[in-house]
Amino acid sequence: MRVVSLLPSATEMLYAIGVEPVAVSQECDYPPAACDRPSVIDTRIDPDADSAAINEQVADAEASGGVYEIDRELLADLDPDVVVSQGICDVCAVDDSAIRQAVADLSLDARIVTSDPHSLDDVFADLERLGGVFGREERAREVVSDLRSRVAAITDATPDAEDGPRVAVFDWLDPAMVAGHWVPGMIERVGGSYGLADPGDRSTPREWAEIVAYDPEVIVAAPCGFELDQTAENRTDLTDREGWRDITAVREGRVYAVDGHHYVNRPGPRLVDTLELFAGVLWGTAETPPEAVLEWPNLADARSGDSPESRPDGVPESRS
Repeated sequence: MRVVSLLPSATEMLYAIGVEPVAVSQECDYPPAACDRPSVIDTRIDPDADSAAINEQVADAEASGGVYEIDRELLADLDPDVVVSQGICDVCAVDDSAIRQAVADLSLDARIVTSDPHSLDDVFADLERLGGVFGREERAREVVSDLRSRVAAITDATPDAEDGPRVAVFDWLDPAMVAGHWVPGMIERVGGSYGLADPGDRSTPREWAEIVAYDPEVIVAAPCGFELDQTAENRTDLTDREGWRDITAVREGRVYAVDGHHYVNRPGPRLVDTLELFAGVLWGTAETPPEAVLEWPNLADARSGDSPESRPDGVPESRS
């Protein structure tokens, strides 16, 4: 069966259940074997621009035909039996309606399977649904069982906090956007309080005054599509804002950057890795490897021995 996957999380799910796509999107980079597959998608956005510029490019692209371009010639040559698309966000990946139109225009006899998870449990359901589509039901059940066991181990190791720390996770920096979808529920699973969004809410820009008033005790910066180096380049989108130094998380050294490209904003099997990272950030009950998580002073390459006032971001060393 010839399968085309149009979003990174679906590509990871397919490989996890033993299905290798014949083509992927330009952002499908895990597992490494996915990098060897041709891409049927290109983007009109410069992914290396700063967060404000990317936000502007997205707005311009949406007003003039969309963020993504489908390589229709390649798609026709591949003649897929199944195309896995998404309905989560038309900025993160090509949207479902665009691929359906392309398949119809090319008269392809392809089944379109749409992934639209908004929680960790939705991801598990998607894995089992894909298992059914490709005759890999048993393998999918094994993968989900293993992931659920890991989730149980993470939550069992988390302190039973009645009043956990107030947490804010940003999946964009300019404008400041509070992460929704699966993130609120995951923070709550590991004992944090997430008062800026409910589980399943879409990620939305917020007024900075609202965030300052919420006064998070832990801040996680995990911009969608940004690895740690790009978050470092854009950190002043947060730190230059009025009131930044007055936020409890900043004063107490509990500000972190987490890889938003591979972990927080990719609703596939590694979302359980993200849960481990959140538990590590909040309680120190799980490892937080430096390639995935950095404390803010380290992200800013602050020198050891600097006082908080002399640091470029005004963040003291972590007290954990």
